[in-house]
Amino acid sequence: MATAGKVIKCRAAVAWKPNAPLVIEEIEVGPPQEGEIRIKIVASSLCHTELFHLFEGKDNRGFPTILGHEGAGVVESVGPGVADFKTGDKVIPVSAAQCGECRFCKSPKTNLCERSWLNYHVDLMSYPTTRFTCRGQPILQFTGTGTFSEYIVIRQMYVVKIADDAPLDRVCLLGCGVSTGYGAAVNTAGVTPGSVCAVFGLGAVGLGAVMGCKNAGASRIFAVDINEKKFEKAKVFGATDVLNPKAYDKPISEVLAELTNGGVDFSLECVGNTEVSRAALESCVKGWGVSVLVGYTDADFSAKPIQLISGKTWKGTLLGGFKLKDSLPKLVNDYMTGKIMLDEFITHKMDLEQINDAIHLMKTGQCIRCILTISK
Repeated sequence: MATAGKVIKCRAAVAWKPNAPLVIEEIEVGPPQEGEIRIKIVASSLCHTELFHLFEGKDNRGFPTILGHEGAGVVESVGPGVADFKTGDKVIPVSAAQCGECRFCKSPKTNLCERSWLNYHVDLMSYPTTRFTCRGQPILQFTGTGTFSEYIVIRQMYVVKIADDAPLDRVCLLGCGVSTGYGAAVNTAGVTPGSVCAVFGLGAVGLGAVMGCKNAGASRIFAVDINEKKFEKAKVFGATDVLNPKAYDKPISEVLAELTNGGVDFSLECVGNTEVSRAALESCVKGWGVSVLVGYTDADFSAKPIQLISGKTWKGTLLGGFKLKDSLPKLVNDYMTGKIMLDEFITHKMDLEQINDAIHLMKTGQCIRCILTISK
């Protein structure tokens, strides 16, 4: 392409500081270097992780930054040493590395990678090096991606090639939230046929978990949220029962225990709230119950040791346990063949210039997923 090897000027939504609106700016995106790929982002959705970084995080060093990590696009050019991608490939950039060489990548037990930014720069929520500049200063790429920009540069170990006929404004959802919830159920929890499950929190991650429980064969799925407007959507994904904790004068764990003869087999916490995490654990049946922490928070939490001594298992998951470079092409195919749902997560569609409106909708619980058109 005519832009290969050159700096590209394009639009992006820049978060200059926390607790402030994003600003649409013209930025410069440098050409890809060794092992890097430059991607034209076509569509991106908004995930709660962006809201956490912008409004809730305790560390403010990760600014200025370009947010966004659920995107999809087309390869514009590749840097030296990149052999598996070419101009024109449809791709999904992801926030979890898979170098394929470290002991974690070689193990089937985890989707962690020793080379991930998570291991070294979690304070920034980004690598300190970036190909973004604006107003003469470097701009971080949130989680190494930064998909609220028309172009990004990213290391090839974070890029997944997908089918040429995949709709980018749908499959971008698989870059984080939906895959995280779905994988938390089918991979991390290991939901079994005929089991009873409870999913706490009915955002996109929680609804993905509900879908995972259903596809794994659960016989009963409790969807738990204080926002009853999400209940009908939960039923679309497979929930058999819906519960609002505020409707009871006792802890929700006690309610679930009464409804299930002692507790659920599997519970998934998809909120990122320590009190909800504890409630999810306490909702599991003793002896074999499994509770999975899915939602992210940087707050401390605790539980009574007897919960674990009695035979329960408490575990966490990152991106649903999927090695994304290996698993995303199959998940894309599963969507295109009707095995998993994506369209049903989408409640709004907007242009990049409306990013602050999209943030408001998600912050106030009016949005499951908003698809942003990044490049026309």
